[in-house]
This record gives sequence, C-alpha cells and structure tokens, in this order.
Amino acid sequence: MEQIAPKATIMDGAAMARALTRIAHEVIENNEGAGNIALVGIVRRGANIAEELADEIEAIEGIRPPVGKLDISFYRDDVTRRVAPVIHKTEINFDVDGKDIVLVDDVLFSGRTVRSALDALMDFGRPATIQLAVMVDRGHRELPIRADYVGKNVPSSHEEDVRVFVESFDGRDAVEIWDIEAEKQAIANKEVSA
Repeated sequence: MEQIAPKATIMDGAAMARALTRIAHEVIENNEGAGNIALVGIVRRGANIAEELADEIEAIEGIRPPVGKLDISFYRDDVTRRVAPVIHKTEINFDVDGKDIVLVDDVLFSGRTVRSALDALMDFGRPATIQLAVMVDRGHRELPIRADYVGKNVPSSHEEDVRVFVESFDGRDAVEIWDIEAEKQAIANKEVSA
C-alpha cells in the first residue's frame, strides 16, 4: 500500500524554535520593548504560535504580553461559498485601543486570511499599530499584504501545500511541503484498494 508522505520537511522543531526566538527579538526591538505589545493569533495554529511567541518575549523581557485568539470565519470573502464554516471561539480579553498588536498566523499565502483578520480585529477597537508575524511566507500574494516578521520564506508552487504543525495542536513541530496531486492520488488509490 502506498504511504502518504510529505514531499519535503523544511523546518523541524529546533528550526521553528530558533525562528520564534528571532521573531521575539525583532518584535521587541521594533516596538522598543514589550510594554505596549499584545499578540493576537489567528485560529487555529496561529493562536498556538502566538502563545509560544508570548513565552519567548517573556523569557527575553520579563513581561508577558497579553495574548488573544481570533476566529475569522465570518469575515472571509469566501464565506458565502462554504457550506458550513467551522466556527471557533474568539478570545480577546484586553483592550486593543492604543496597543501595538502583533497578528500571528502559521502560513502567509494569498493574503486573504490576513485581510479577514484585519477586518475582524478592527471590530474590537483601534490599535496603535498592527504588525504581522508568520512562521512561513510562501508567496503567491493576491492582495497587497506583507509580513513584518517571518520565520522562513518558502517559495512554492500552486501544486504544493505548505503545512505548519505545532506541538500544542498536532503533537509535533514541523513545516512540510506536500504535493497536492500526489496526495489526492494516494488517497484515491487507498480507497480503491480498501
């Protein structure tokens, strides 16, 4: 039976940890400390990464920034095309007015998720700034959005899927590239042989 496997592993847990430490230092430097920073992770894996980034900032500065999580399900521009969007809980238990918000996500691709997150975040108030931190920037932007902090730039094709796995959600840390067509074919072959 054909085994479904990634095309390549481009970051392991150690590489992801180093990237988070670097991003934490960059966030602190660019904001002249951690006193006015708050992190908001885009549900699902962005929220997990935001918690890890807060841990890193606290280890460096001795201040743990507040962390929120943001569900963008109803802000997506394709929400009317989805049969039933999966709804998660938004938790922003701090005042965003005047804060330097670092929006956190796992993969930056077309920019549409981030655009939706900006719309959702503005419903909570008026931050001083909104910055974007991502573990992976894979290119192929459809909107004029760029990340301020990037763990790794990963050029990829539209036939590939870049997947970020985090220990607190997936049970392991990794960034992998998957061949979409090869995966579909392997699943189809598996279903035929079953």
